[in-house]
Parts: sequence; C-alpha cells; structure tokens
Amino acid sequence: MTLRINMWSSPRNISTALMYSWRQRSDTTVVDEPLYAHYLRVTELDHPDRDAILESQNPDGNAVVRDLMLGPWDTPVVMFKQMAKHLVNLDRDFLDECTNVLLTRDPREMLLSFSKVVPNASLDETGFVEMVEILDASLAAGNPPIVVDARVLLADPARVLAELCDRLGLDDDEAMMSWPAGPKPEDGVWAPHWYASVHESTTWSRWTPRTGDLTPEFESVLAEALPLYERLQQHAIT
Repeated sequence: MTLRINMWSSPRNISTALMYSWRQRSDTTVVDEPLYAHYLRVTELDHPDRDAILESQNPDGNAVVRDLMLGPWDTPVVMFKQMAKHLVNLDRDFLDECTNVLLTRDPREMLLSFSKVVPNASLDETGFVEMVEILDASLAAGNPPIVVDARVLLADPARVLAELCDRLGLDDDEAMMSWPAGPKPEDGVWAPHWYASVHESTTWSRWTPRTGDLTPEFESVLAEALPLYERLQQHAIT
C-alpha cells in the first residue's frame, strides 16, 4: 500500500529543499505542486509563467487528485509538495486517504520573501487559513497533527527529519541530509522564478533571520496571519 504524503506549506518556505531531501530516499517519488494549474485557473491570478503552468498540468484539480495523487505509484512512498492555498474549490475528501504534514514558517519572514515576487498578495495567498483548516480537521478526527516549523527544522535537520520519519512510520534515512546541486527533473516549469537559491544548495542551510520592512498592505496581511501561525505552532515538532 502506498504511503501518500501531502507536504502542505506556505509559499517561500523551505518546501523545495524538503522535496529534494525526500527525493534522495530510494523508497520515495516526489511530485512538485500538482495543483498549481488548478489554483491559477480557479483564482485567475497572474503569477510568473502563468500560461506555461496552465499548459504543463491538468488544470482540473479534482481530476489531478483522482488520476495522479490517488493513482498507482511504483514506489512505497510518494511525497507531494503542496501549497496549502492550492486547495481552493476542491473536494477535500481525498485528505483522508493521505497523510498530511503541515510545513509552516514565521509569516513576517515568509512575507518579506514572497513580496519580492508577488507584490500584491493577500492572506488568501499565504495558505495559513487552509493549514489551520487541515489542522482542525485532523484534531476533530482524532489524528495527531504533524506540524514542522522551518526554523526548527533548519536548526537541527537530522533530529527533526528523524522525528518526522518516525511519526510517518518510516525509517530515518541519512540520504535526506543532502542532494545534488542544480535543477531536478521533478521541478515544475515555474522553477526559474522561485528555485534559484535552492538550486545552488547541496544540504540544509543554517537559519538566518530575514530583515526588512513590509509595506502597509503586507503589515495588514501579517496581522491576520500571525494568530494562525501561532495556532500551528502549538502542535509543531520542537
């Protein structure tokens, strides 16, 4: 039976590095944001390379879930790198057939990075609302939620990855500590706009605080996101 892991994240997190880390496991296939085209179709947002993304994926999210995410896989584990905001206008029953991990990041740091590429984002584009909804659904079903904070992961990746694997019922794998530099075959067509720094990496970087000022509009988004982030933090691996 295939273990299907959804790694739900806010944007401008370390989700791509985590995808590359999971890619190093011999028992795992990774998939890069399979619902991105669906999200762009539904929201009509103008993201970098929008047309190329819509052409590269099936924009019908429910079909993607049925045919790809819940379809057959050759490896015992498949890890879907997901943006939580991509859940818009989707039947979420499929979440019960997957294991859902929430990857979160301090929203001020996330917004400082995100604003460089998407200058007019709202709370809807952060994914925090959807991550808390997944958290609440997990708690209501009696399933202990799995939440990983980027700062904690970067502070001690070997320990946090080992705990994450244990909670997923998998053996720890030292191969997850490093990966080859450069683009990967699994990268989405949007990679040139978002993945430059991780393409230069070969292992987990040390956490360093991001500095700078947010615009008044993003300060408003931060005020909305902070209590959601704090709710996730209550359940995060420490």
